[in-house]
Amino acid sequence: MVSASPLKVGNNTDEGEVAIPNHDGGALNSSPSPPPSQSNINGSKPKRIITLSLLRKRSEHNEGLVSSLEELALHQEELQSIGPILGRTCGKTLKILLLQNNVIERMDPGELKLFRSLEYLNLALNCVTKIEGVSDMEWFKKLDLTLNFINADALEESVDELSGCRSLEDLFLLGNPCMG
Repeated sequence: MVSASPLKVGNNTDEGEVAIPNHDGGALNSSPSPPPSQSNINGSKPKRIITLSLLRKRSEHNEGLVSSLEELALHQEELQSIGPILGRTCGKTLKILLLQNNVIERMDPGELKLFRSLEYLNLALNCVTKIEGVSDMEWFKKLDLTLNFINADALEESVDELSGCRSLEDLFLLGNPCMG
């Protein structure tokens, strides 16, 4: 059941928080919207990333302890990026990260390098254009990028990135332009 109360999603400077209402529990869209355009510094809105308060709220089942989380679901939060906080707080223990149906444009290597135990990353229904940042994840087994924007031009570079993932068993790319 999805709560109708707003969740707090912070900005990239951690100088405040923006309340973002939950989505209803309706059916998922058949495809994500195109990547939002990046605004320049003048007049740009803060990037919505994962904050410590959002982590604590989503770790209630773990008594609010974020440092020992093994699984985290943050789907439909309108997140634009993972941000640095998640990797710093539970990057050593997190095994499953579910980020489907957000507006994440990039698999940022700087953000992903901190996830040493990650086995499954779900970025379905986002705006990802290229696979990156996962080559050093030694336990990485499953990556879901269904319905993103990975095209044929980025596919070779993406495959090269995945060649470092020795444990990878499942890769889902259905609905991407490279599969067309």
